[in-house]
Amino acid sequence: MKKLICTLAVAALPVGAPLGQDAYVLGVSAAMTGPVAGGYAPVVDAMRAYLEHLNGKGGINGKPVKLVVLDDQAQPSRAAANAKQLVNQDKVVMLLNTSLSSTYAPMVAEAKRTGVPLYYAGSVCPKDTFPPADPLQFCSTAFGATLDSQAALAFVKDRAQGPVRIGFAAMAIPVSRGEIDYAEGLSKTLGMTPVDKQITPPPTPDYTPFATKLKEGDPNWVWSWAPWVAQVRMFEALRRLGWEGRYITWAHLNAEQELERIRDGELYVIGTNAMLEDNLPVHAEIRAVAARANLQHPVSYLTEGFVAGMVIEQALKKTAWPPTPAKVQAAMSSLKVDLKGLRGAPLEWTLDNHFRTQQHYRVWRWDPKANRIVRAQDWKSIDVKP
Repeated sequence: MKKLICTLAVAALPVGAPLGQDAYVLGVSAAMTGPVAGGYAPVVDAMRAYLEHLNGKGGINGKPVKLVVLDDQAQPSRAAANAKQLVNQDKVVMLLNTSLSSTYAPMVAEAKRTGVPLYYAGSVCPKDTFPPADPLQFCSTAFGATLDSQAALAFVKDRAQGPVRIGFAAMAIPVSRGEIDYAEGLSKTLGMTPVDKQITPPPTPDYTPFATKLKEGDPNWVWSWAPWVAQVRMFEALRRLGWEGRYITWAHLNAEQELERIRDGELYVIGTNAMLEDNLPVHAEIRAVAARANLQHPVSYLTEGFVAGMVIEQALKKTAWPPTPAKVQAAMSSLKVDLKGLRGAPLEWTLDNHFRTQQHYRVWRWDPKANRIVRAQDWKSIDVKP
């Protein structure tokens, strides 16, 4: 407990700025510890490192950024308490959520009560950020409800040789379950036959019973959209049971390392962030910032947090001093961010679209013959419409 308190105390200090100096104050509630922290803590750490790097160069508009990070352990009650503290005590001009979708409701309630914009950075984008968007909710996270299933099932249809018998796997949290329910219905319109759907609780020590039921449906494809732990453990349980079908799942920030660890040629990951195999100039920048901050996460885990840092930078540049939640919200409601190739196009928010105007998807897999990760599909775009 002492170690956790120290960590959070350090996190609450201005990143790279003297105490008492005027600053843009932002507040994050995140799953920094607990069973799903591996998918969220790296986002916050990368975002903090990016802002620390900016502060080292003079800040934004000559002012430093103060990032207050509170741990919610992916628990709604903690997220509720964090949101209240960040708004009432820390007087933040922007709230950020980097946690499970079960933590959204209390943070949305606090944002609406106080008029503070809520930015999902590393958390799955809720429908409220899609057009017509809630005025206070924004999201830059790579994955997005309904669009991801559209892209994944389109890939399955293109890749399949013969009829598709498809199974589904989700975690028992609102956004994951809702997405898989949507995908099940969508599959029927594409001429596929849904054979089974398994919803696993967040603390699942053994996926074998769920995988057994899924295998009994005899799917030749499975689509899973959930936190990585649920996606990959379901796949590995299926393989242990002798299932030989194809499995497609979301390319969370640890997907690149995991593809290399698992080395299965029929495990596909679909995502919207460029992988390190592209070796872009911005990847060198991420490595440099991570090294300067002495981050211990693999560099491939840091793209999402780097994107969030770039978005915050551009939003605050457009926010006149002194900042207020209303000014920040106005800046976020008309924003275009050059992501330097980390995605297939710049991220753009408009007055009624706080997700993005276009979503671009790639698919990767492990190639056993080449002994490396390869693209199974290059960028394909989907327009984001009401």
